[in-house]
Amino acid sequence: MLKVENIDVYYGAIHAVKNVSFEVGDGEIVALIGANGAGKSTILKTVSGLMHPRTGTITFCGQNITHTEAYKLLRTGLAHVPEGRRIFLQMSVQENLEMGAYINKSVSQEDLEMVFNYFPRLKERRKQVAGTLSGGEQQMLAMSRALMSHPKLMMLDEPSMGLAPIIVDQVFGIIKELHKSGTTILLVEQNARKALQIADRAYVLETGSITLTGTGVELAKSDEVRKAYLGG
Repeated sequence: MLKVENIDVYYGAIHAVKNVSFEVGDGEIVALIGANGAGKSTILKTVSGLMHPRTGTITFCGQNITHTEAYKLLRTGLAHVPEGRRIFLQMSVQENLEMGAYINKSVSQEDLEMVFNYFPRLKERRKQVAGTLSGGEQQMLAMSRALMSHPKLMMLDEPSMGLAPIIVDQVFGIIKELHKSGTTILLVEQNARKALQIADRAYVLETGSITLTGTGVELAKSDEVRKAYLGG
């Protein structure tokens, strides 16, 4: 579904992503793990058109999207849930969800019920101002907003950041449910243990380069990964 080939991404003179290549197959959960500053979020921004690589190509569903603008990519079936959630704080929960469906001709009750089935708490708070939600509820809203566009590929950037452990478990449980329902997922996550537990495959990034790749199970058993990211 997604093929990234030999991309180099810069912030000015800073070489943030170095000759990175990876693939996400239809129906997979693929994780990018690594320390803060390794280039994980930069890769997602580049795939979603918020940044553009200096070299390399990005292909999504057979279409070259390397220099496609972000607002056009949503219509291709690619959704990005950014780090920090980036919900519309002054809008209600339902208004945020309606914004997620802006590429559709209208907001259907079926779509709203679909996301409320995943996130029942949001249904209870549908009229509440989004800025008054808890951190976990805001993360659920960010994911729900992306779902309203019916994405083929959902990219999640640090969905567990700043959340209590019990909420982290809930969020990862929902990610697994989304996957079971047919959504392909590219997951960027510092919580390597959680990411590897649900990932079909994973890539390890260090200072902008991919250093290891394998199944989630293989990497969870790797001495190098355990020492660096799992505390083992």
